[in-house]
Formats: sequence, structure tokens, C-alpha cells
Amino acid sequence: MSEELIPETPEQETEENEAAEAIKQRKNGLYPAVSDELAENMKSGWADTELHDLQPIPQAEHTANRRAALSARFPGERLVIPAGNLKTRSNDTEYAFRASTEYAYLTGDQTQDGVLVLEPAGDTGHEATLYLLPRSNRENGEFWLDGQGELWVGRRNSLTEAEQLLGIPAKDVRELPAALAEATGPVRNVRGHDASIEAALTDKVTAERDEELRVYLSEARLVKDAFEIAELRKACDATARGFEDVVKSLDKAEATSERFIEGTFFLRARIEGNDIGYGSICAAGPHATTLHWVRNDGAVRAGELLLLDAGVETNDLYTADVTRTLPINGTFSPLQRKIYDAVYEAQEAGIAAVKPGAAYRDFHDAAQRVLAEKLVEWGLLGDLSVDKVLELGLQRRWTLHGTGHMLGMDVHDCAAARTETYVDGTLEPGVCLTVEPGLYFQADDLTVPEEYRGIGVRIEDDILVTEDGNRNLSDTLPRQADEVEAWMARLKG
Repeated sequence: MSEELIPETPEQETEENEAAEAIKQRKNGLYPAVSDELAENMKSGWADTELHDLQPIPQAEHTANRRAALSARFPGERLVIPAGNLKTRSNDTEYAFRASTEYAYLTGDQTQDGVLVLEPAGDTGHEATLYLLPRSNRENGEFWLDGQGELWVGRRNSLTEAEQLLGIPAKDVRELPAALAEATGPVRNVRGHDASIEAALTDKVTAERDEELRVYLSEARLVKDAFEIAELRKACDATARGFEDVVKSLDKAEATSERFIEGTFFLRARIEGNDIGYGSICAAGPHATTLHWVRNDGAVRAGELLLLDAGVETNDLYTADVTRTLPINGTFSPLQRKIYDAVYEAQEAGIAAVKPGAAYRDFHDAAQRVLAEKLVEWGLLGDLSVDKVLELGLQRRWTLHGTGHMLGMDVHDCAAARTETYVDGTLEPGVCLTVEPGLYFQADDLTVPEEYRGIGVRIEDDILVTEDGNRNLSDTLPRQADEVEAWMARLKG
């Protein structure tokens, strides 16, 4: 990885540089200075690369509708929604940037340091402005000297190009903190993404009012529009192909580790989307009983199960969240099949309960009842009735988690929504959620027969509520045990 060519001191910069913001130096750079001649040379001889007659991005109409709804909810108030900044991984290397969900939802933009500002206009409306970093400055050498200059990290859109693509007037974000510091009137900000914006607004906002904005933007995503539904289906289809890739390469995973599975799925996510939507859970054998096993450094053994929980995030930042539990050698053992079939039956009951007008909790309750019935039938809960088990929550020793969650731009979408609109709410068309019951028998659980220990099974699909029921967006992947075995046999050849 190359090091930037940074001037040693501001005094060594050209006259134009002295008038511009100083460019950060790198310690121990090989070039201690930039000559006036080189600085002058780098200013000229570059082609005009401005793009013209750009068409709006596909979701521009939808983001405009979302901003209009936001404007109507907070009339007369200035609203500030930042994309966020780069985060340091170590020393001078950064994590890959991912724009804040709220910002991307309202703009369709994904660039670092961007900020959407809705300024009150008229009695009830707002004027939206997108504050972005413009193209790198060629007069002061920023484009080739600065670590975030375009010769180092790539071209970014000009403000004019951004306006054409996003349908929002754009200005230089470096002017925004000073403008916000002088602003008057009520202001709300989505916190936690941009420290410079928060510092500029420190005496103008309150935690309570900012939280109301965050909650609104979370609840606005509970019902997906047509663009979002199409993106979620795209994410599920790509995820299905990633699962097929994994099955085809299980022999290589057996020769290495769970990391081969992780890498195989990641390749599909990067080919067909932006990234994985969350850390892939590639849990083989007893690791399947750890709910969020993301170390993925264990052995992959024939005769054991692989619990693969993974999702592709599309280029527009919508993620799938799918789990399949697969026999590594392609065939379930009788006990594995018994446990798997119980989870499958529970998932079937849960999916059937997803429909418009149903309480959000209904699918969880339906799936948990089936699992409790199986645990009682297997003699793991003494002589207690199923109703008593559910009343006391005793099935949770082996079911552990809720049966699902909202899904969208975040894998656990709408997380800031109020309880009354989420888990105590009612389903309606356009809601997308996961249904993912599981049974997990820990390797050290002495309350179950020894042969159960170390077996974990989860089946998860992404379910869209429709006008007349539901649609399984991830239904291209088989779920029933016989179908899973046949699918794996076909893929393995």
C-alpha cells in the first residue's frame, strides 16, 4: 500500500496552498517537500472529465417521497441527517465506508461526509440541500497530495453531477458547520454519525428532540415501497446463489475450515452486491449452537451440520438474511433430521401466521408453540404441559432467541421504532420480516441426552406481508429435509 506524497511544512507549499486548507502530512514520507516547479506542473495538463446529461438514479422518485413525508412530520424545523465519516481501523487505514441508513434512505447517496439538510420553507414545507465534498482541488494540490484526494482514493462526483443524479441541490459540505453554528430556530439532528456536525449544533438541539427524529426515520421504514421490495428480492436471489456456491465447495471447506465457507459467500456478495449485510455465521458442528458465531475458524466435518446464516447487501444497501442448516456430507442422520423437521414445522407455523392484520407477535408465538410441543414430546421437560412450558418460558433454554425481526437496509431494521409500533404492532402489506426458529443443544448441556449435545438447527427466510397473506422472498432455497438433500446432491454432482 503506497504512502502519500505530503509536503513537509506549510511554508513549502505554493502561494495557492497557503491560502487553502493545509494538507495533512505523513510522518516518515520519502519525499520531504514538493518543489514549486512540481506543484505548478501538477496543476495543468488534465482533461475535463465533467459528466453531462446524467439521469436520476432509479430510486430518486422514492427518496423524494420519503423526504416529503419527513418534511410533513416536522414542519418549521431544520432537519440535519449526516452520512457519517470514515472510521479508523488501525493507524492510518480505515474501514470501508458505509453511509448511515437514515441518510441513504432519504437521498440514495452513499458518499462519506455527506449531510442532508432540510431547511424550513413556507408554512409547512422544506427545501432540501445535500452538502457533499466537491471534486478534489487541483489548484492547491489536494487531488494528489491529500490522503483522500482523487488520485489516492478515486474520483468523486462534482456537485453538479450529484444534483443531476440525486435530484437535490448540492453545496460544499466544508461550509456547513459554520452555517449551522449560526443557524437559528428549532433544529433536529440524527446523532452518532458526524462529530463536526454535532459540535456545530451543540447548543441548538436536545437529546429528546433528536431521538424523536431518529425514531420517526426508523418507523418510516417499517413499510417498504416498491423499490425497496425489489431490492430485497434481489438480495435474496443473490444470497441463494451464494449458498449454492458454498454447497459446491464444501469439500474444500472440509480440507480447510469454516473460513473457506465465509470467503466463498463473501465472493458472491461482492460480485453481485455491495458487501455482506452482516458478519456471516458459518457455524459447523457444535459452533451451530452459538447464535452469532462469526469467528468462523473451526473445522468442517462430514457427519455434522453446517448452520449458514448469511445475506448479500445490494449496491443500494438492502440486505437479505437467510439461514439454512445443511448436512455437511449431504444426508441428515436420523436424529439430525428429527431436530431439523421440528424446526421446519415451527417455521411453517410461523410463516403461516404472517398476514395483514395479524399481531407482530403471532408468528413468534406460533413457532414457539410448535417447538415447545416437540420438547415436551421428546421428554426434555418432564411432565409439564405445553401451556405451562410456554407460560414459564422453559423452552427458551433451547430456542434462545425471538423468531424474527424487521428486515431492510439494516439486517435488524427499524431498531429505533417504538415498541407499540414494532413488537406490539400490527402487520400490514409492505412489511418485511424474518421467520427464523431454531433449536440449540449446547455441547455441555447435561439436561439432554448425550446424542443431542452439540446440535444446532435454524431455518430462516425473508417474508413480505402482501395484501392477501405473505410472500417468501428467499423461497428459491429449499427448506424441507428431503428437498435439501436432493438440492445438495444435485449441486455436488
